Amino acid sequence: MDEINSKQFISVRLDKDLYGVEITYIDSIIVMQNITRVPKAQPYFLGIINLRGEVIPVMSLRRKLGLPDDEFTNVSRILIVKPEPSVAPFGIIVDEVNEVISLDRDEIELINYDEDDTMAGFSAGIGKLGDELINILNIPEIITGNEK
Repeated sequence: MDEINSKQFISVRLDKDLYGVEITYIDSIIVMQNITRVPKAQPYFLGIINLRGEVIPVMSLRRKLGLPDDEFTNVSRILIVKPEPSVAPFGIIVDEVNEVISLDRDEIELINYDEDDTMAGFSAGIGKLGDELINILNIPEIITGNEK
């Protein structure tokens, strides 16, 4: 596998589907903890946590992607991601963290979406992992993208 043409992702599960988060965006992966609610926030924004003295906002990735609500289990995790060096860390809740995978560029297909689809920018493509398809998440768009 050519390192220049391949990228590493953490594969995570939401509901029954696999998603990939580019490893360069991940700061850490932590177990679920109490989330302090913030009044009048967007429905997908669950609140904030205190992580090693730093206040981190946390979102429900399920809600952001229009999936059924979270059901927290002992394998639920919070991915602490940094979409860009200048952007503060952000927590996204996933049902389960699976493994680190490598995909070559030719194993990722870009998808054309309807311009009016508010979720269109959330996917950076579909990766082929053996017999399974994995939706590659566009973390900068999910975290900093504007609501249409």
